[in-house]
Amino acid sequence: MKKIMILFCVCYILLASATMASVVNPHQTYTYERMKADIWELEKKYDDDLTVKTIGYSHFGRRIFAVKLGKGEKNILLIGSHHGREWLTSALLMEMLETYTKSYQANGKVGPHSTDILDEVSIWFVPMLNPDGVTIQQGDIKKFPKYHRDNLVLMNMNSTDFSRWKANGMGIDLNRQYPVGWKNHANNDVTIPTYQFYKGKKPISTHETKAIVKFTKKIKPQIAVSYHTSGREIFWNYNNKENQQRDLSIAEKVAALTGYKLASPPQDAIGAGYTDWFISTFQRPALTLEISHLVGETNPPLEVFSEEWEKNKFIGMMLAKEAKNINNPK
Repeated sequence: MKKIMILFCVCYILLASATMASVVNPHQTYTYERMKADIWELEKKYDDDLTVKTIGYSHFGRRIFAVKLGKGEKNILLIGSHHGREWLTSALLMEMLETYTKSYQANGKVGPHSTDILDEVSIWFVPMLNPDGVTIQQGDIKKFPKYHRDNLVLMNMNSTDFSRWKANGMGIDLNRQYPVGWKNHANNDVTIPTYQFYKGKKPISTHETKAIVKFTKKIKPQIAVSYHTSGREIFWNYNNKENQQRDLSIAEKVAALTGYKLASPPQDAIGAGYTDWFISTFQRPALTLEISHLVGETNPPLEVFSEEWEKNKFIGMMLAKEAKNINNPK
């Protein structure tokens, strides 16, 4: 009998440990394949609390995932990896997703924030909008068709070092693809596909931007955030004069939480970014959050993750509370 009790206790401890163990490991090169596996595992583990959707596919057929946490009718939307070299934002959002989901399932808190807010405002996570670009930047071009590999090297200025790669798989910069201000964008001098800055022949012409625009119009979030790297700065303003004080107030709260610099709105802002389009389309707050210290044309080092997580871990919960008081979008 004693042996049976000991065996029972050991099995219980192992089961409890497996249940509490984290799925997401953000302290590694965060690949598309890793993210996909983590999403499926989280869905299996927290089936009652998460909704996983495929909102589209990249040019080369990789899924673009959206994961909903909560039961609220209102929404906020958090997007990572518009750019290939910004995959640390995908790791950040996946860590946020798992942390919040664990607390929500336990009817607990995330820091000072009760997860009860998620019964009123859901959070949609799109952790990796540009999985082709991330895969290229991480140097894994063998995962692309053989005929396209030479094109990638050519678009990368004949270099096989892809660490600076920012564009999607076709050499188009996704965050210069949105229609508001696209025509007059400053990078009109970049006229061919390349590793960064090429805005394409027309706005919303890529698989990825078509997917996120369609999805955004479908869920009509109260607040949208596009995570980028680097510079520890917050951009929040694009011709949102009508609601400037409301949007500035939210941006100031984000700045207070993160310690990031609040960018002054330039008089000659020309747009073509996701948040520019969102603000203009919905007249709702949108923020571009640049995590990490400046690193130049590459991804931030993994060593910076812990610090950036500490700065950002309450952002989703705080914005959900703010969204509760914003009227339904048009």
